[in-house]
Amino acid sequence: MILKQHLLILYSFCGIVLKATATKNKVKGGQGQFPITQNVTVTEGGTVNLTCRVDHNDNTSLQWSNPAQQTLYFGDKKALRDNRIELVRASWHELSISISDVTLSDEGQYTCSLFTMPVKTAKAFLTVLGVPEKPQIGGFTKPAMEGDQITLTCMTSGSKPAADIRWFRNEKEIKGAKEVNASGKTFTVTSTLQLQVDRNDDGVAYTCRVDHVALNTSPQQTTQVLEVHYAPYVEITHPLVFPQEGQYFKLECISKGNPVPDPVLWTKDGGELPDLDRIIVDGRELTIMALNKTDNGTYRCEASNHLGKSSAEYNLYVYAMTTPKELPGPAKDPNALNDQNGPDHAVIGGVVAVVVFVTLCLIIVLGRYLARHKGTYLTNEAKGAEDAPDADTAIINAEGNQANAEEKKEYFI
Repeated sequence: MILKQHLLILYSFCGIVLKATATKNKVKGGQGQFPITQNVTVTEGGTVNLTCRVDHNDNTSLQWSNPAQQTLYFGDKKALRDNRIELVRASWHELSISISDVTLSDEGQYTCSLFTMPVKTAKAFLTVLGVPEKPQIGGFTKPAMEGDQITLTCMTSGSKPAADIRWFRNEKEIKGAKEVNASGKTFTVTSTLQLQVDRNDDGVAYTCRVDHVALNTSPQQTTQVLEVHYAPYVEITHPLVFPQEGQYFKLECISKGNPVPDPVLWTKDGGELPDLDRIIVDGRELTIMALNKTDNGTYRCEASNHLGKSSAEYNLYVYAMTTPKELPGPAKDPNALNDQNGPDHAVIGGVVAVVVFVTLCLIIVLGRYLARHKGTYLTNEAKGAEDAPDADTAIINAEGNQANAEEKKEYFI
């Protein structure tokens, strides 16, 4: 009887030990079951994968839930009727799903649950990027007038986070004034440029470019080409530096303006061009078939539009036919000079200056010589009269009396 009781106690004790060991092993295994997830980012309209993994799992089910705590998938069983959500992979160690055509409302925190005791969870935050719309440029009405103040405005909406707007004048970046406004989950960004336009802005391309993380390396941009009206500007070009008799000669009148200037008007010396067959006018070009001295003069071209007019002049001087060695030294346009015989006048002036200088020197030397000899004559004439007691004696003793007259000689040069 006593032996039977001892056996019963031993059996009970062994059962308790075995049960405790099993419970301990189950708890130890449960501590290794933790779901692993990762945050993801997707562009609006794109497709994203949500993956949940478990390193140690004793055939416990995994589940994905959306930010509203609605179950999307429980194991391989779809729980939410949404055609955009599909199963990618389901096993005891992984549950992956995909969401296509993602919208901004899909953004939020998704939960992966492992149904152990207690339930273990992991969070994955889905970030949705709002793609900015193509920018639009406004505030400019064609055409502008030279000197006008204009405002260019570039706007893009739908970006998340807020987009960045950059301005370029042709290829050079310039700075604008940026403004950001929230519109729900997205942002509207505006940038403005204040310009005072001139003729140099006519035909210039101003580009508004939008940079955003959702656009990767392909920024969106819009370009506005300015049209600026201004009065004409005129200049005359010519190929010959020293035009000579008999040569072919052409003047070209280059006129710039917007609107395009009317056909240019050619004149000579303030009047109409001579009616000669040698002179041909074809629009902006004036051609003289064979130059001669009668072609010398001032040629003028004038262009105009409704904003004003402008003119340019060219002074033509025709040289006699000669060799290149006989032409004046520096290759300057001789028609811009007032005196064509400048070098000859300089030589003549130098010779005259030398002659005048020599003559003045001779006059000064002769004057000094005459003054010196005249003083000597007056001094000698009074010698012997200084110690005379009276005037009569002084006259008699003076070396200038008649007795000594023969000894005096005067020289005049």
